[in-house]
Amino acid sequence: MGTMSNSLQPGLYAITDSKLTPPESLIASVEAALRGGAVLVQYREKSAPMPDRIRQAQDLQAICSNAGVPLLINDDVELARRIGAAGVHLGQTDGSHRQAREALGEDAIIGITCHADLELAQKAYDTGASYLAFGRFYHSGTKPNAPAANPSVLTSAKRFQRPLTAIGGITVDNGTPLILAGADMLAVVGGVFGGSPADIEQRARAFTRLFQEHHPLFSISR
Repeated sequence: MGTMSNSLQPGLYAITDSKLTPPESLIASVEAALRGGAVLVQYREKSAPMPDRIRQAQDLQAICSNAGVPLLINDDVELARRIGAAGVHLGQTDGSHRQAREALGEDAIIGITCHADLELAQKAYDTGASYLAFGRFYHSGTKPNAPAANPSVLTSAKRFQRPLTAIGGITVDNGTPLILAGADMLAVVGGVFGGSPADIEQRARAFTRLFQEHHPLFSISR
C-alpha cells in the first residue's frame, strides 16, 4: 500500500455536502463521523455566501482539532489559510499546487484529484502532493459525470509512495476491493452522510472496520 505520513492515517475520509450536511446538521453530522473513526474531513461547500462558509469552516476546524483529525478545505486556499485548516484538496482546475504549498506552508496537507490518469498523478507527485485521489470508481450521486476509474489504477499508483485516496460512489458494501487494490483512504459523501447522527456514526464505524480487516498499516497506525 502507499506510504502514510504522520498526519495522514488509513481510514475513512468524510466529505461534507450542502444537501446531505446542510448548515443546521453540519456539525452534528461531522461529529458523528469522527466518533465513528473518520481519519480526515473535507469541507466542500461551493454555494454558500462567504461569511457562512467562514463560520462553518471555523466550527468544523474546532471539532476536528479537538478530535485530532485534519480538516481540509475543498478548492479554497485562502479559506484554509484564514481558519487554520490542515490543508486543501485541489482539482485539476483549481489553481497551482505550488502556489497552494507556498500559501499554506510545508506542513500543509495538499491533496490532488488525478481522476484515473497516472500522468496527472505523476505531475501531482512532482509538485509535492500529500496524497493522490483517484475516481470515480462507482456511480456517484455528487459527481455523476466524473470519468470512471478502474481499481487497477490504485495498484499502479502505489509506485508514487504517497497515500492514495479512492472516491466516487463508495459504500461499505463496495469499498473493500478498493482497499485491496491499494486505497489508503476511502473518500465518502453519500455513503456516510445523510440521516441521523446515530446512522452516520454507525456507517463510519463500518468503514473503519473495513480498514481494520483489510489495510496492512491500520493496526500499526493506531
